[in-house]
Parts: sequence; structure tokens; C-alpha cells
Amino acid sequence: MTLLNTIFDHSTLYIFEQSVSTADILSPFAYTDVLTTQASSDQQPFLHFWENDHTVILGMKDTRMPYLADGLKALTSHGYHYVARNSGGLAVVADAGVVNISLIIPVPEDQKISIPEAYNLMWEIIKQAFADFPVTIDAKEISDSYCPGEYDLSINGRKFAGIAQRRIRQGIAVMIYLSINGPQAERGKLIRQFYQEGLKDQFGQNGYPPVRPDSMANLSDLLDSHLTVKEVKDRVKEVFRTTFDSQFKDATFDQYIHEKNLEAALAKNSEKMIRRNADIIQIGVETP
Repeated sequence: MTLLNTIFDHSTLYIFEQSVSTADILSPFAYTDVLTTQASSDQQPFLHFWENDHTVILGMKDTRMPYLADGLKALTSHGYHYVARNSGGLAVVADAGVVNISLIIPVPEDQKISIPEAYNLMWEIIKQAFADFPVTIDAKEISDSYCPGEYDLSINGRKFAGIAQRRIRQGIAVMIYLSINGPQAERGKLIRQFYQEGLKDQFGQNGYPPVRPDSMANLSDLLDSHLTVKEVKDRVKEVFRTTFDSQFKDATFDQYIHEKNLEAALAKNSEKMIRRNADIIQIGVETP
């Protein structure tokens, strides 16, 4: 992480913690784009923790399934809401016991941070956060998990986290979801059913994963430790405190948006998310 010491070392790191309600389901994605743009203009890093419950976050590829209405009906029949995000990947579950973390970093004009370097930064942070456990955290694709990717994080071949990233100008948002506790097997079954209903006889084909629920597990189970979401957030913060000597500044989005006069930018990005989700919301309304 030597390259990134110039970004974090002795810098003030804004930390936002958000509990997302159903009425506010689009907000984490709008906030991410606002903060990523702001990171570019102000050379300011941010750390955003957010949690949701009973929500499936879809990738854009999911919204192109041939029997999407049937897939969405499978989600709502189990009491889940859904939202299409503005970054790559496929469906993941945002649930109690799952935490999403966005690390938003500026790229100095005289430097370049490659896509693998950004992924490796998040992987290294997670490894350091749990360095006191005698396990190896691997980064490799778990192809039969939900939302498989090259930077799936796993222990003994079972995935507990996935990483994605989004770039706007000179800002990078590196995003990870971590399954910490709760009914992970049921989450896997839910996403498997979503694809079975949405793809029918094409299940497991055309880049959609043949989800096997046992391919994933909670980090608590893999570490044989009763971890809480708060403990995981504290461990991640401690990495920044000890590795980069970062100074933390806790803030609410409302305070920060007002302080930086970003109301118009937030409204613009919120409207983009509304338009992105208009079609699947309508499908859900029409589905009996």
C-alpha cells in the first residue's frame, strides 16, 4: 500500500455511517457518486459504511434477464425489496448482518492507481483487519457464488465478501460487501431462486452464475468468532488509524452536503438513480 500512503498518511478521513431505510433505498449509490466526484476535486478521502435489510441489489445485467418479472416476484415473495445499482456486477443481498463499505479515494494528478491496485488495497485492508486470526484470506473468483468476480474474498474456498469499484474523474470508489452473520445459506437460496425464475432453462448460462448456496459463508462462521457489524467496522477503522495514522472526522451526509454546497449535485445523482430504476420498479408494479 506504499503508493496510497500519499493519500492517507496523516490526512483527515471523513467517515459516514448510514442505516438505509426502504424509503431511502437509492441514497447510498447517489452519495457514492457525489463523494467520488468530491474526492477528485478536493483530494479528500472518505469511508462510507452502510447497512440495509431485506434488499437485493441488482447489477445491470440482472435487469436484462429474459424472465425478469418472474425473478423479481421470487424476491418480493420472500419479503425482499430490490434496487439496481450504478456499478458493475450481479445480484447481492443487503441484509441485517451484512455491511457495505465504500472507500473513496482521490488520485493525485501526478499519479495513477490501476484497477488491480485499487482492488488490492481493499483486500489488504481486510487482511489487516483480521490479521489476528490464523487464516488465509484469498482473492479469487468463486464461480458458483452470487456476484462472482476476480476479487471475491474467501477462506478455505468459501466466499464471504466481494469487491467492485467505480471511477469518476480523479476519484475512485472501491466498494465491498461483507457477510458477517445471519442466514447466509438462505441468502444464497434466495439468489439461486431469483436466477432460476428469471432465466428458466438458461439458468447458469450467458454469464449468470449457477448459484450454489454452500459456496458462501459468514465471516463469523469462517473465523469461528461471534463477530458483530460494529466490531468489523471498528477493525477496519483501526487499520486506517494504525497503518496511515489517519485522523477521523465523523459526519452526517446532511451536514457535509450543506457544508460543501452539494445539494444540486446530490439531486442530480439521485435523479439518475431514479431513472435507472424506473423500469424495474414498473415491472414490479405490474407483476401479479
